[in-house]
Amino acid sequence: MSAITRRNLLDSTLKGAALLAVGSAGSRILGANQRANVAIVGLGGRGTDHVGYWSKSPDAHIAAVCDVNQAALERGSALVLKASGQKPKEYGDMRKLFADKDIDVVSITTPNHWHALATIWAVQAGKDVYVEKPACHNIWEGFKMVEAARKYNRMVQVGSQSRSIANKRRAMDLLHQGVIGNLYMAKGLCFKRRKSIGRTPELAAPPAGIDWGYFLGPAPMRPFTQNRYKYNWHWFWDTGNGDIGNQGVHEMDICRWGLGVDLPKSVVSTGGKYQYDDDQETPNTQLATFDYGDKQIVFEVRGLITGGEGGLPQRDGNVVGNLFYGTDGWMAIDDAGFQVFKGEKSEKVMDEKNTENDTWETGGHMANLLKAVRSRNYKDLNADVEIGVLSASMCHLANISYRVGRRLEWDSANRWFVDDVRANLMTTHDYRRPYVVPDRV
Repeated sequence: MSAITRRNLLDSTLKGAALLAVGSAGSRILGANQRANVAIVGLGGRGTDHVGYWSKSPDAHIAAVCDVNQAALERGSALVLKASGQKPKEYGDMRKLFADKDIDVVSITTPNHWHALATIWAVQAGKDVYVEKPACHNIWEGFKMVEAARKYNRMVQVGSQSRSIANKRRAMDLLHQGVIGNLYMAKGLCFKRRKSIGRTPELAAPPAGIDWGYFLGPAPMRPFTQNRYKYNWHWFWDTGNGDIGNQGVHEMDICRWGLGVDLPKSVVSTGGKYQYDDDQETPNTQLATFDYGDKQIVFEVRGLITGGEGGLPQRDGNVVGNLFYGTDGWMAIDDAGFQVFKGEKSEKVMDEKNTENDTWETGGHMANLLKAVRSRNYKDLNADVEIGVLSASMCHLANISYRVGRRLEWDSANRWFVDDVRANLMTTHDYRRPYVVPDRV
């Protein structure tokens, strides 16, 4: 399919040669009691969270940090020094970090549009990877991540932390055992309050210390604005995927997990950016339906003031969770726990609370990655890259349907939409040189 395989051959050849050069650094083989040397790429809010989590791991040592913002790099380095008593190596260019033969694991907390290329570069350099959600910025590059991980036998864990939370794992096991009968629908709720981002002006140059070209990387070159930079990059198509691909990808993953499905036969998504007149491009209100023939997933995003649904309570003004429906009853699940209701009268028969201290259980998720790093078996991962790519692809399918304004038929075997050129063009994009995801990984 031309929309998916189109690439400039020269770009791919040059990029392949460059990556082989990076990959020559090789990788260490960890002993049973040897700590993994970890590098963190991206030191914004989530990146500094990673500093905290990795610092607490008895099986890891933060050996390096990397960021395109010099101030963030210095702050992150200082946090590592305070937590561990050792100053990490500092990098402004992730390619130089990946060439460091002492690094075993790379923790990627960049904006979404960097996830795929950074992961591919890292695994080609012999590194195992923890990459934040969503796994990828578009469908095509996601499957290139899977291909690269398998080719280089690298462990790639996606930050879908729910997969490592005991309470949610038990809920999923109960669904698979038939606790509410045969499942026919899963619903994901991402009612997360998002206020208007307003408008910020284009600047002639970025603030001192920020490598704006490297921040944009694979994305088109744009003038610097504050809204395109710190956090609000989520709401621009060049760099983010809206809230369905931000918070929502967690609940989308749980929908797939509970139903035991991959990608659907068709998708339709509607909505809009309502009430606000600001710089945001992505919708703040969105409804998507995925058809599997004998079951469906319904997903809803609401960024404006709203109420709850299905008994899921508001927490700090947000309602985030999942509802599952079966022939014998229904289940509600969120970070606090899950409840099971049975029969025509919806009698509550089970109410289990999440007793873990960290409802996101990032530390446990990282420990699970290190287990696979030692076993060299990607099946030990709770959220292997293929799992993460499939869940992210659900968000991309919904966004593409929303953007073209129609229902779309999906061909999973060939990974494209049936008879829809415009939609197929959106399964990938033209990468800005030299930040090109290669055809041949």
